[in-house]
Amino acid sequence: MKFTPIGIIHSPFLEPENMPIQPAGAAGIEGTVEVFENFQAGLKDLDGFSHIILLYHFHLSRSFDLQVIPFMDTVYRGLFSTRAPKRPNAIGLSIVQLDKIEHGVLYIRNVDILDGTPLLDIKPYVPEFDAQTNVRIGWLEKAGKQVISRKSDDRFK
Repeated sequence: MKFTPIGIIHSPFLEPENMPIQPAGAAGIEGTVEVFENFQAGLKDLDGFSHIILLYHFHLSRSFDLQVIPFMDTVYRGLFSTRAPKRPNAIGLSIVQLDKIEHGVLYIRNVDILDGTPLLDIKPYVPEFDAQTNVRIGWLEKAGKQVISRKSDDRFK
């Protein structure tokens, strides 16, 4: 399996520590996505969407554990029941607001991504496709409200 980055994500976050842990905790934080020239034709019509899904590579992740203590908890959880960045396939996903596109650069908001992160793909966010109803959120039922104020630490270095 081989992935080719299609661009680079830029944000104010130069270090993993003290970053927002999800876009919900990054309200208003601005960033850009530089799409490489040979992929820019694929941006046609994307400017009609207010939100996009960014798929990216956790490029600083070197290992993983199948049980972790997530940022919003104090007990071990199964990795796949968390959004911890150290994963068997170091792939991240964020839904961000798209403000504009100029010359292959996407101007985005609500960024929870480390500066210099390789971009793997972009998809439009479509509520009719992506928003679900009657959702259960497991152990996050109690901890989920913390996402707005919670920041990352060094536990996933």
